[in-house]
Amino acid sequence: MKTTRSEALFAEAQTLIPGGVNSPVRAFRSVGGTPRFIERGEGAYIWDADDNKYVDYVLSWGPLVLGHAPPQVVAALQAALVNGTSYGAPTALENELAQLVIDLIPSIDMIRFVNSGTEATMSALRLARAYTGRTKIIKMAGCYHGHADLLLVQAGSGVATLGLPDSPGVPAATAAQTLTVEFNDLEAVRHQFEQYPDEIAAIIVEPIAANMGFVLPAEGYLKALQDLCHEYGALFILDEVMTGFRVAIGGAQAAWNLDPDITCLGKVIGGGLPVGAYAGKREIMQMVAPSGAMYQAGTLSGNPLAMAAGLATIQALIQSDVFENVARAALSLVSGIQSAAAKAGIPIQVASAGTMFGFYFLNVPDARITDFTTAKKYAHTQRYAAFFHAMLEAGVYLAPSQFEAGFVSVCHTKEIIQETLSKIATVFSQLDIG
Repeated sequence: MKTTRSEALFAEAQTLIPGGVNSPVRAFRSVGGTPRFIERGEGAYIWDADDNKYVDYVLSWGPLVLGHAPPQVVAALQAALVNGTSYGAPTALENELAQLVIDLIPSIDMIRFVNSGTEATMSALRLARAYTGRTKIIKMAGCYHGHADLLLVQAGSGVATLGLPDSPGVPAATAAQTLTVEFNDLEAVRHQFEQYPDEIAAIIVEPIAANMGFVLPAEGYLKALQDLCHEYGALFILDEVMTGFRVAIGGAQAAWNLDPDITCLGKVIGGGLPVGAYAGKREIMQMVAPSGAMYQAGTLSGNPLAMAAGLATIQALIQSDVFENVARAALSLVSGIQSAAAKAGIPIQVASAGTMFGFYFLNVPDARITDFTTAKKYAHTQRYAAFFHAMLEAGVYLAPSQFEAGFVSVCHTKEIIQETLSKIATVFSQLDIG
């Protein structure tokens, strides 16, 4: 596969941009090699600067549930674009998208749009501290909630991929307000509440730990976290930036019958444009300025392009059988991966939830990954790197890290899934499993 143009662009980028990329995981550090510079996308496919074509299972890290350049989103953007890109003033589109999200997610009474998932989680935690009058938060090791200082403590995503310690530049006093426990360890959470019964403002958690790979919650775990928050007067914040409109139309909270106090959203609700939101109970959200004293602002928040793209995306996704068909495609993919791995004798852990999926190559047969510690211990990152490059060469674009989830879109047809599985079986048969 020719990569001359990508190599030249990456060499140039490294003289202009730190590490040559504007988000760390794009740099291929954990798998090696040169990142592909993408020129365009259509449906389930992307083309790089050397005109290589790939089936895309990254999908801009989740937002593109309708695939690349879906006609209805392109049309909505064109209609919005001719009227201007931003006004710094309210628009009807903000009301329309807000109402649609509120209608589809029962726990949400009010919503505030921002420009990224980091802004959403950072603002949600500020709101929780303002509402409760407390300062500490609980997060789970390996769960990534953006790069705000308070949340870069045992974070997942690029931090896990690069093996970085807690980030330089985060003051110790700030980090001290973050209490970290293992995902799926309910007793550790209870212990923190017993130790700091009047100091914990909130728990923030990804319903699926999808930034240390793909770890599903133990049965009853999320509901128990919610109950502990209510028992101790803390808020339960569900970070659905990734899982919102991906695990179910109403998010993971709909799938597992949860009622969070605050929900963080992003990705799908912007249809591929920069967006984020924090939302929740009316009493809590009314503390946000200008209704209340908790200040948060953003020049481009709720901009008409992101609102138009998000509205078109969700309206298409909620049409009859659309979401269900994508979820079936994801299930078909993971079932096929499991079967191919078993046939090749490769230890693997694989799962899906709605339109998301993930898998680990295991360095110990029959090991089980349930949290960040076991992910770091049992994930066979070298085997994943070899697999990643073989699949890339075969024309399949997967996340350039084993510690990231994958995604399926409306455009991933049965034929595309089967073609992918055929390539996976071939690569599995050639992997060194000694």
